Order: sequence, then C-alpha cells, then structure tokens
Amino acid sequence: MQTPSMERYPQVFAGMVALSLALVGSTFIGATALRDVKSGNDVMVVTGSAKRPIRSDYIIWRLSVSSQQPTAQAAYQDLKRQTERVQAYLRENQVPAEAVTLSAIESYSIPEVSPNGRETGQTLAYRLTQRFEVRSTEVDQYTTLSQQSTDLINEGINLVSESPQYLYTELSKLRIEMVAEATKDAKARAEAIAQSAGNRVGAVRSAETGVFQITSRNSTEVSDYGMYDTSSIEKDITAVVSVTFGIE
Repeated sequence: MQTPSMERYPQVFAGMVALSLALVGSTFIGATALRDVKSGNDVMVVTGSAKRPIRSDYIIWRLSVSSQQPTAQAAYQDLKRQTERVQAYLRENQVPAEAVTLSAIESYSIPEVSPNGRETGQTLAYRLTQRFEVRSTEVDQYTTLSQQSTDLINEGINLVSESPQYLYTELSKLRIEMVAEATKDAKARAEAIAQSAGNRVGAVRSAETGVFQITSRNSTEVSDYGMYDTSSIEKDITAVVSVTFGIE
C-alpha cells in the first residue's frame, strides 16, 4: 500500500531512489579505483644513464672569397681570379673536386648615401661573394688545411675561413646500444634500492628515453632539449632512460 506522501509526490520518491542507487554505485567504483591505485603504487621509477667517448668521423668546412669594385664587371673578374686560386689551392692539397661544392655567386650593390643619410640613387660599388663547402671523412687532414688556408690572405685573397663542423655518422646505431646500457644501469640501481628495503624488482612496466647529450669531451653542459656539439672532434655522448619497475 502506498503512503499519502508517495501518492502526492511520486517524482520526489523516484528521485530519492535514483540518488540512493547512484551513491551505492559510486561507492563501489571508488573502492575499485582505490584498490587499483594501491596496486599501481607498487612500482619504482629509476633513471639510468650511459656515457661513451666518441670521435667525429665527418667534417664540414666552409670558406668564402669576396670582391668589392666600382663596377659589377670589375668585381666579377676579381672574384673569378680569387675563386680560381682557392680551387687551385684545394687541388694542391689533395682535396678531390667531388668534396667541394660552390654556391651561386652572391651580388650586392652598395648605394651612395648623402650627408643627410638619404640614398642618392647612385651606386658606389658592387660586392660579390663566392662560397665554398668542403665535406669529407678526412677529419684530421682538413682540420689542418682549414688552419693553414689563411696563408692565401698573404696572396691578396679576401678569404674568410669558418671554423669546421665535426659530426659523428654512426649515431643511429650507437643510440640503440646506449639505450640498452642505460636501461641496464637503471635496473642495477633499482635492485640496489629494492634490496635495501627488503623487496625485489619485478618486470618493467614502462620506459621513457630522454634526450641525448653530445658534448665536447668532459663537458658538464647539458640542455633540456638535448645537445649536439659540432665544434670539437673529441666528444662524449650521454643517454638517459627513465624506467618504471614493478616491485614484488
């Protein structure tokens, strides 16, 4: 038999029933989630690292010559003379033609400027630049050559020799080996920590590889985005891995 309240307020009664069921369901879900969280907390996150010395096996050396003359024709003829001398110099030092790349000639006109700072519409001179790029695996040979090439300045060559860039071409293969070493280091650290607490290290739950740091030898410089030093021949490469282990 229904009570007068139930008869008068059926919607209210139905709402109370639904609310009670929802509270029971949410209690069950919350208990299940709590059990899962407690189970998930039985893990250990450890960072492992690996470091190796490497030696650059590839060099990129850039140099350029330029000429500034009253006319474009004069600037081109002078630039041509300098370019041919640099090419001859490279041949004399056993640099093969296929190792050298020439860019397109860069041309820039220098405008005449009046005392009040405005351009007059006249051209004072033309400046032309020819850039060279040398790429090779002969790191030591071309490093020495880059240091000696300034001798061309004594011959009247307007030479600009940039500092070489040094690269390591086996990084893709080395990265795999380094990650394996860093993971092994992480496991050794986890076992040491677990043993001191009377636990055992279980299976790997997850692993995240950090950025690689390629720095000059014995450098302490690092970056959140990773580093790739190209200024030195002798380098260090460091790999970092964050590994989550189960604890038994």
